[in-house]
Amino acid sequence: MATQALSDFNPFDPAVLREPLEFNRRLRAEAPVYRDPHTGLFLVSSYDALVEALKDWETFSNRFAAAMGGGQIPDEVAKAQSDGYPVVDTMLTADPPEQRRFRKLVAKAFGPRRVNGLESHTEALSNELIDAFAGDGRVELRTQYAQLLPLIMIAEQLGVPREDLAQFRRWSDGFVAQLGGMADLDGQVQAAKLIVEFQHYFAAKLEERRAEPQEDILSDIVNARVEDERPLDVPESLSILQQLLVAGNETTSSSIGEGMLLLASNPQQQALVEQDLSLVPRLVDEVLRLATPTANMWRVVTRDTLLAGVEIPKGSFVLLRYSSANRDESRFPDPDRFDVLRENASDQLAFGLGTHFCIGAPLARKEMEVAFRTLLGRLGSWRLDSQASAPTYQPNVLLHGLQALHLLFEPRAEA
Repeated sequence: MATQALSDFNPFDPAVLREPLEFNRRLRAEAPVYRDPHTGLFLVSSYDALVEALKDWETFSNRFAAAMGGGQIPDEVAKAQSDGYPVVDTMLTADPPEQRRFRKLVAKAFGPRRVNGLESHTEALSNELIDAFAGDGRVELRTQYAQLLPLIMIAEQLGVPREDLAQFRRWSDGFVAQLGGMADLDGQVQAAKLIVEFQHYFAAKLEERRAEPQEDILSDIVNARVEDERPLDVPESLSILQQLLVAGNETTSSSIGEGMLLLASNPQQQALVEQDLSLVPRLVDEVLRLATPTANMWRVVTRDTLLAGVEIPKGSFVLLRYSSANRDESRFPDPDRFDVLRENASDQLAFGLGTHFCIGAPLARKEMEVAFRTLLGRLGSWRLDSQASAPTYQPNVLLHGLQALHLLFEPRAEA
């Protein structure tokens, strides 16, 4: 049988988005910086090339909003957006010096004091969620745990009461659909309406926290002051909150789910961690390396440049393939093997690198550590439920996460 040519792959084919490993292997082996002949996009897949691009924000700019629609928004979507606040570039879609202003104003919300102060509450919430299924011997981990832990945590920090959690989840789904680039017209309109709902809900919350600050991230953002920096206005605050909503729950949820799938599929590795929970931080890095929940991210090239020997013209759009770089054989020997003792797992790029390193990484890491520690500490013999549907992934251009994860387990005596 003839080998499929790289040009035969469609990087936006739902099947490739669900299972990108083979395409990524071929890219790394044949063209670490590859111009897709169908779209003109440049795909960057090797570890070294990705690091080079990430360190050069002046050439590989985050001002990529045009890559997600630009001036080609359908009239129906534009009409749905018209009732909301204007979209502005903040942390994700801005570059220094503007981007540094936003990071400085938001930094307190994710500092060591805030994150460490949340650990005991995160543990209590994790145990509360486990209590709901600990006696069942089975769980659909995504909806019964992996989604809920980070979702409730970020919702609480943004002033959302439990009774509004279902709506909060719908807003998150709306942002994921918008980022994913796979929605049809009806889906785009629905996502736009959900985002407008989110904006109006949080515009009111921002005013509440401005008048009566509390010990939460929302208060830190609305009342942030740094030297002579202008405080965040409402559209800027909403833009940052939108990013925190996705980064603060969707990516962490995906990582927890993928981590439990890896442990359930590798009983020897699972036993190592169960016998020594001090390995959990190393487990987190290895899970992040293999899961890479933000699988891809856009950049736009500001000037003619050369990357890994490939000429990239000014104005080109680039798709940085983090999920590929994190499995680069030249950096991670036997890269598809799950190894909680891997010496250099911390070299993973799941949180990015340099100027745009994920500001919420400390909180995400803390939540993952608590999740794995409590799940493995209370319940054991995790394994796939062979009677349920096999794990599958959602097709999404930027994000990669499980649609469902059915697991079996055995409660421990102390559970």
